Amino acid sequence: MEEPLARVEEPLGTGRSSELARRIVENLRRVMHAPDETLDFAVLCLFSEGHLIIEDLPGVGKTTLAKSLARSVDLSFSRIQFTPDLLPSDVTGVNVYNQATHEFDFRPGPVFANVLLVDEINRTSPKTQAALLEAMQERQVTVDGATYGLAPPFIVMATQNPIEYEGTYPLPEAQLDRFTMRISIGYPPLAAEAQMLVEQTTETPLENLEPVASAQEVLAAIEDSRRIFVEESVRRYVVALVRSTREDPRLFLGASPRAGINLLRVGKARALTADREYVVPDDVKAVAPAVLGHRLILAPEARSAGLDPEDVVRDALERTPVPL
Repeated sequence: MEEPLARVEEPLGTGRSSELARRIVENLRRVMHAPDETLDFAVLCLFSEGHLIIEDLPGVGKTTLAKSLARSVDLSFSRIQFTPDLLPSDVTGVNVYNQATHEFDFRPGPVFANVLLVDEINRTSPKTQAALLEAMQERQVTVDGATYGLAPPFIVMATQNPIEYEGTYPLPEAQLDRFTMRISIGYPPLAAEAQMLVEQTTETPLENLEPVASAQEVLAAIEDSRRIFVEESVRRYVVALVRSTREDPRLFLGASPRAGINLLRVGKARALTADREYVVPDDVKAVAPAVLGHRLILAPEARSAGLDPEDVVRDALERTPVPL
């Protein structure tokens, strides 16, 4: 098994990192007819070392987005179709007895990739869903007492169908909390959908998509994102925003401390892609619904009233004083 790539210590600098993000997004646009914000968020999730849930209707390009991101950055890609009979070893790998050496050899599972697409993550058992927890949190996999590191960058992109729940196993809150962001793609505009008919029935754009960045460049951009400056008042703003969700009577469960950490990480990545060396409150406000929404659990009354968790986040943004 290949050794994990060493983390790049030499940063690109904010200017080169923002230009890298622009190149990746423009390359994604060659394949994806999706809102710019959706494509931007996918890159922000990658730069902030996060994981992504793409929750949308079938056929809108969830799988294509994951494949396009992997090809745009020349990353290794693996796909798992989650089904009720899938086992944890089908994800992580398994030890197989070698009769020639009389020893057990480890055969890596599909989790050993830079970009892991988990299709229909809520269609397999909780036991198999949990096989991803260690990989998502610690970037490693433990099998039969032996630990194997995952090569960075590593991102899990999971898909869910929001309208079909028969035969599904909803993700527990602890696992949802490990996903950095949740996004949707939506139906394309009329002109874009008509263009898709031409593209997808002649020569599929994804097949000809060429990488515009290397894994090493992405690792350098991740290092740049870590070094973005955050003023004390902005940190307090993030904490106040997260704590506001815990005090909202419309919520059964508010955002966790991990949510605040992820919110600031994505905010730093947004500042980086905007060619800034510091975070401003607008960075936090722009990504808060996508970072916090899937972590909140509505109270029964709010759920029956048809309230959306993202609406609660937007209300919290309006209530929370913005530092000057």
